[in-house]
Amino acid sequence: MENDRPISELFSLSRPLCSLEFFPPKDDTGVQALRDTAAALKKLAPDFVSVTYGAGGSTRERTTQISTMLRGEFGLTVMPHLTCVGHSRAELNEIADRHHAAGIRNIMTLRGDPPKGVAEFKPAPDGLSYANELVCLLKARHSDFCLGVAGYPEKHPQAPSFEIDLDNLKRKVDTGAAFITTQLFFDNDVFHRFVERCRAIGITVPIVPGIMPPLSLNQVRRMNQLSGSIVPAKLIHRLETAGDNTDVAEFIGIDWALGQIRDLLAQGAIGYHLYILNRAKAALALAAGLAA
Repeated sequence: MENDRPISELFSLSRPLCSLEFFPPKDDTGVQALRDTAAALKKLAPDFVSVTYGAGGSTRERTTQISTMLRGEFGLTVMPHLTCVGHSRAELNEIADRHHAAGIRNIMTLRGDPPKGVAEFKPAPDGLSYANELVCLLKARHSDFCLGVAGYPEKHPQAPSFEIDLDNLKRKVDTGAAFITTQLFFDNDVFHRFVERCRAIGITVPIVPGIMPPLSLNQVRRMNQLSGSIVPAKLIHRLETAGDNTDVAEFIGIDWALGQIRDLLAQGAIGYHLYILNRAKAALALAAGLAA
């Protein structure tokens, strides 16, 4: 099988990019369900897909398994996540070598969250503390890796200030990251201000907005608690009117995400990355709405 095309080359295409994010299931039954989801979503012809890496590196083998499956069975360009958490430099190099040997050329490079129940991030023995260090290690190991990094339009929850968070993001780009994918947001003005602030400090790489359809009131409240994402009052009101009717709530959430994507593309966004939570229905509904 041929090596994957670097995602950095895709940004030169004369159309917006579409990418999807999968997370590894916990068991073999979940793997089959994800296979079915991937088969349904292949008709969207995503430019690439990403595969997450559980807190503390808890899905290391599953991430590799799902990445291999999505490439081999569905011919998708895959960008596995890789985090610093729980790995020494030697282990990170070993994982990088395995990905490279398999033809993978794109990695989402993250510091990562600590394991469940651990409040504070601590590097592993002979490990790394920051994502920019992982970018540097991976580029030194295989210079043809195309590395993505995360951006936080509403500031990383643990960053002391927005300015420090942006300085850290610039450090990741300056050490070799090719593009930025943002954390989810529900208000496009947040994204536009973030891009302006990035450009003002010399960050010039493509910035891909990350969109998650807000499919329930509990979901958006949880996202607000976890990441501090602003939830517009209008969205909360609309989801409250849905009550316990999940079909209505999903319709509202997909309509909201459609509005976000249409506006982003009209304002010149390079594309969009969908956090779909392994749900084919929502992604297909968004694709149908965009095609209308």
